[in-house]
Parts: sequence; C-alpha cells; structure tokens
Amino acid sequence: MTALTHSIAEPSRLRLDLWWLPRGILLGLLAFAIFGPLANLLLWAVTERWYFPHTLPLEYGFSFWARVFSPRGNAMESLTNSVVVAILTVAVSLTLAVPAGYALARLKLPLRGLILLVFMIPQAFPNLPVYVNVARLFYEIGLNGTIAGVVLVHVTHGLVFAVWIATAAFSAIDVELEQAARSIGAGALQTFRDVTLPLAMPGLMASAILVFLESLDEFTGSYFVGAPDVNMLPLLLYNAGAGGNYQVASITALLLLIPSVGFMLVVERFLKADVLSRVGR
Repeated sequence: MTALTHSIAEPSRLRLDLWWLPRGILLGLLAFAIFGPLANLLLWAVTERWYFPHTLPLEYGFSFWARVFSPRGNAMESLTNSVVVAILTVAVSLTLAVPAGYALARLKLPLRGLILLVFMIPQAFPNLPVYVNVARLFYEIGLNGTIAGVVLVHVTHGLVFAVWIATAAFSAIDVELEQAARSIGAGALQTFRDVTLPLAMPGLMASAILVFLESLDEFTGSYFVGAPDVNMLPLLLYNAGAGGNYQVASITALLLLIPSVGFMLVVERFLKADVLSRVGR
C-alpha cells in the first residue's frame, strides 16, 4: 500500500515541480524587462568609452559627472528650476484641490461625476497640439519663457491627481466624527481644521507627492512654454539624448529617477486601501 501511494504521488510531485519552470522563466523575463534598462542606465552613467560591437564599456570613469555638474552643464540650474516649479505646482494644485475635494466629497452637487470627469480633460487630448496653442497664447500675454507659465501648464496636469485623491481622502472620513465635533460646540471651520484636515492629511500628502513627481517629469509643456529661457531637467535629458550623448542623458535620468523612486515608496505608505477604494466615487 505504501509503495502504491508513493508511485502515485511521484508523478504529481514531478508535475508540481515542472509547473515552476514556466513561472520561473516568466519571472526572469519580467525582472529583465524591469531591471535591464536600469542596469544599462547605470552602466552608461559611469562609462567613458563604449561603442559597437563591444558588449561592455571599454573604459569607466566619472568625468561626465563633473561635466554635467559644471557651470556650463546647466544641471544645477535645471535641477533648481525643476524643483521650484514642482513645489509651486503642488502649492497651487492643493490650494485648488482641497476645497474642491471637500465640496465634491461632502456636498450633494448635481453632475458630480461630470465635474470629476472635467478634471480628466487635459489627459484626454494629445499634448502636442494643445501646448503649441498654449505657447502661442502665453507668448501674447508675456507668460511664455517664464516660471509662472510653466507652473500654470503643470497645474493643469497636477489637478487631476490632486482633486481626485483629495475627494477620495475626504470621502473616506466618517461624517459622524465631524458631527460629533459640531455637537460639542466646534464651528464648521474649527471642525475642518482640527478633525477633517488631519484625518485627510495622509491622502493629501500622497496627492502632493504625485503632483510633485508629475511636474518633475513633465516634458512637453516645459518644452513649448519654458524653453529656452527656463531650463528643466527633462529638457536637459532630451537634448543630451537627441545629441547622442548617452552618458549625460543617463546621469540626468538618474537625477530624475532617485526622487521618483523615493517618493513613490512614501506614496505607497500614505495611500491606504480605504482611500484608494473611493477614488472616482
């Protein structure tokens, strides 16, 4: 009986073991697709000479890092402009999104779904023809080639994340908590300041980080509205890549990648399931 059981179990164990083979191949291909470009990026960032048909760089070094961060490299100016624009974009977006999100979450507004959909309009159309016309309009009113003009363009994209996540954050708060505060004498503004806003803060922080990252990586609007007067990191990356200077392009990409990865880890901590379940509701 034991031998019979063993002979039956052996093919089952073999099939189970073979089942891991395609899964392992699939995971390996997925890991290569994710980490392969990153490894290539890191190699180019420390490469001095690398050309076909050589598989690996012929010479390693950091001379291109010094070139990028030299005064003529424009990296520090571009980084400063990108961070300043991103911070201003976050400030303007949240200033508009907090009252809008609270109203959409708490008030019984007619056509509420349509209002939320309106904030998606900037994402619904191709960016290129939109920004060509925006640049023409901004040139006429003196905003083209200015920090203010770039911030306004970035805000149109940032409001999508800001309003939708703010609405979800306020919707996830139990109304009875606000009613309890009002019942003991707190006014509407005090209730919002002391009860609602602190509870919504994790969602609002996640919204701010997503808007910051969206602004930091925005290229098309920055190019048509800001260039050549407002240097930004995505513009520096584009110019280096288009010119075949892959070392400078890779170093610039790393400057954009590091805050993106770090902030996304923070977003994952702030965005809870109860907030995500109410996005768009």
